[in-house]
Parts: sequence; structure tokens; C-alpha cells
Amino acid sequence: MIGIIMFFVALGMLLFGFPVAFTFGGVALIFGVFSEGWDMFAFMPFRIQSYMENTVMMAVPLFIFMGIVLQKTHLAEQLLEAMGKLFGSVRGGLAISTILVGALLAASTGVVGASVVAMGLISLPVMMKYKYSKSLACGTICASGTLGQIIPPSIILIILGDVLGIPVGDLFHAALGPGFILIACYIIFIVIVTWLKPEMAPAIPYDESLGTRSQQIRDALKAIVPPLALVLIVLGSIFSGIATPTESSALGGVGAVFLALIYRQFSWKMVYDSALETVKVTAMVFAILMGATAFSMAFSYTGGDYIVEEVLLSLPGEKWGFIILSMLAIMILGFFIDFVEIAFIIVPILAPVAEALGINMVWFAILIAMNLQTSFLTPPFGFSLFYLKGVAPSSVRTMDIYRGVIPFILIQVLVLVSILIMPEFYGMD
Repeated sequence: MIGIIMFFVALGMLLFGFPVAFTFGGVALIFGVFSEGWDMFAFMPFRIQSYMENTVMMAVPLFIFMGIVLQKTHLAEQLLEAMGKLFGSVRGGLAISTILVGALLAASTGVVGASVVAMGLISLPVMMKYKYSKSLACGTICASGTLGQIIPPSIILIILGDVLGIPVGDLFHAALGPGFILIACYIIFIVIVTWLKPEMAPAIPYDESLGTRSQQIRDALKAIVPPLALVLIVLGSIFSGIATPTESSALGGVGAVFLALIYRQFSWKMVYDSALETVKVTAMVFAILMGATAFSMAFSYTGGDYIVEEVLLSLPGEKWGFIILSMLAIMILGFFIDFVEIAFIIVPILAPVAEALGINMVWFAILIAMNLQTSFLTPPFGFSLFYLKGVAPSSVRTMDIYRGVIPFILIQVLVLVSILIMPEFYGMD
């Protein structure tokens, strides 16, 4: 039972706010030395070297760099401004624009925090100005910002592909259907809400100073086409087999710099700052990976994996019992810890059981990714809620944000359930 005790000790330390990487690494060191001695960690350097030489994981810093460069080109501002002109005269048009811009940012940057903060700074004040419901505005921004978790190129899909041993291109392809369905459900929800309660999202009066309708469409296309072209090139090169995800991530990084030139936002300082932020985020991810590697070694050596596997394989309902329990466990853990820790610690424990039960691993990975996306919205510790609260005006209370995200959480759960019971609809049977 040492491995099980070790797991709950690590979880308890995380809840008290200890740094993730040092928590997993430290707990693994203490329990590993206590149970097996120092020799247990003799192969640790070789494991670290194998991760450093992993070409799939090389895509992580490259896609992060692509996202940060696009963030610094003020892409979100231009997209929101253009979409606002295009849909503003429609009831709920600003909310629909926020969803569409969030989807495009997800596909071009994949950085949840950056998307939520950008739209919180730009879109929220505009929606407040035109008397939008605070809860609807906040929920829309948080939900659209988390689309980067499921819409390729998603960092979590790259990590899950490596952890589960699945080609990342297959995961990107499988995630497109759920991503589009989720966007459609968000928009349908906004349309229904604004039809039933027009006062929640009134239409913006037409402003002739913004130009004719055709001019507004041209402005929107100018803002949308360049980033959309980059997304199509990056994902198209993967799906067509021309490039691997790692090669396409390098192409995306170059393309992001090219877009910075088009938007006249390029400078060597911008490149330096983007590279520096990329190193910081990548270092955080790989530090957690090293701690998780040590933890998984100690957990396995102490027999914890056998206990967990035995319990999960003996669940009533076999495959479905395991799937339901796994999804519930990941959702509950998502209330308290980040998706990176779940991907590196929890998923490797569940993967052997899923394989033993003959579960389609691509389907299993998409279920996990969708579940982890939901964890970004779940109160009280959803990261998107903190991101938005940090940039929201003082008139927006925390309860406004909590109330706003609840309908979108329910929508995500419904889409998750649809993937669970109808995998053939998404081509994952």
C-alpha cells in the first residue's frame, strides 16, 4: 500500500500549494528510498535522456512559441474588432463573435490563458458597454478561451499522444469533430438564450461610421484570412502526411513570425520576449515531466500500479465501469490540479488498464482531453475563472463568473457524453 499512500500524500501537498514538479519529485524520492533504496533511481538519467530526445515532445515548445508570437501580434484585438462589426447588429452578436474568435485563437495559438486574458481585456468591456448580462459575457469568454484544449494544435493532445503512445496526427484528426460540435453547441445556446431573454444580449445599433456592410465584410476577411491560412497550412501538412506534427510546429513558428511582419508587429525584441516566455513555459512542462517520471518509477516499484490495475479491472461493468470511473476521477481531480499533472501522473496509471480492456486509445484520449477542458471551467479552482477575474472590471464579481460558466460546463459534459455513447458519430468506433 506504500504506492497508494504516496499518491495521496502528493495530492495533499498539491492542495496545500506546494510546487508541482518538486512535490512529485520529492515525494517519489522519500518513498522510493524508504521502500527500495537509492538503486531504484539508477535508471532515472536514461529516462530523462529519452524524453530529451523525444521528437514528438519537441513540438510542445514550437507550438508554444507560435502561440506567443501570435499573441504579441495583437491578433485577438483585430479579430474581435472585425467580428464585432460583422455580428454586432445581431442579437447576441458580440457573444457569438467571441466564440468564433476563441475558436480561431485556439486553432492558431492553443494557449488557454492568453486567449481568456485577451478576450477578457477586449471583449468584456464592450459587452458591458452594450448592457450584456455579466454572467453570459463572463461564461462566453471563459468557455471560448478553453477551446484551445480540444482544437488542434493542442498542447494537451501532444502530451497525451506521447503518454499513450498514439500518433499525434491521429489525435489532431479525431479532435476536429468534437471541437466543431462544441463550437456549434455554444453558438446554439447563445442564440436560444438571447431569443428567450433579449435583454441578456441586446443587438448593437447600426453605426454608419463603421462603413458599409460590404466594407465590414472586407475588414473581417482581412483579419481572419491570414491566421486561418496559417492554421490550414499547419494542420493540412499533418493530415495530408506531408509533415509530422513536429515539422509542422516548426512551420507554424515561422508562419507566426511571418504574420507578425504582415501585421507590422515584428521586432527583434518581440522575438526575444516570445522565445523567453516559450522557455519559461516549456521548462515548467518538462520540470513537471521529470517529477512525474520519478513519481511513476517509485509508484511502480512499490506495487501501486498493480493494486490500481487489479481494482480497475474488477469493476462492475468492466469496460464501461472503468470508463465512467476514470472520467469521474479526472473531472474531480481537474477541480484541484492542472491538466499537465493529470496527463503525466493519472493517465499513465489508467493507460495499461484501458489497453487490457481493449479500449480504442484514440477515443480514450479524446475523452480525457474533453474532460480536462471541462476542468478549466469548474469552480472553485478552474484556471479560466482565475484568468478572467484577474483582468475583469471591479463591477464583475466572482459569482457572476461562476454563474456564467455553469451552462457551458453542462454543454461540455453533454458533448463528452455524446462522444462516450456515440463514438461512431465522431469516427472513433
